[in-house]
Amino acid sequence: MTEYLAVLIFIFAGIGIVLFTFLFSRIFRPRNPYREKNINYECAENPIGTSWIQFNNRFYIFALIFVIFDVEVVFLFPWAVAFGQLGLFALVEMVVFILILFFGIFYAWRRGALKWV
Repeated sequence: MTEYLAVLIFIFAGIGIVLFTFLFSRIFRPRNPYREKNINYECAENPIGTSWIQFNNRFYIFALIFVIFDVEVVFLFPWAVAFGQLGLFALVEMVVFILILFFGIFYAWRRGALKWV
């Protein structure tokens, strides 16, 4: 039961610290908005036109594919650490896992999602 109490204390302490910093910054920050301060800021360049433009969805798909495969590769590290105790079954499972990743990246490549315009 004391383990749950420790977790509960840490949760409340974390929430309290976040709320305290939000309140502290709200009280002591300067409040002087003006036009230049409220415009969109992008790479130290003044914006041209409105911010409501349509982007090619290929950029989003490329980013999502990167995130998916990056997260999947993270699963290789615990497997590599415990490989000595897991044996042949773990090797077969990892080969299947890597084949699934390979077929996923091959599918995305064939569909043209990885072609940069």
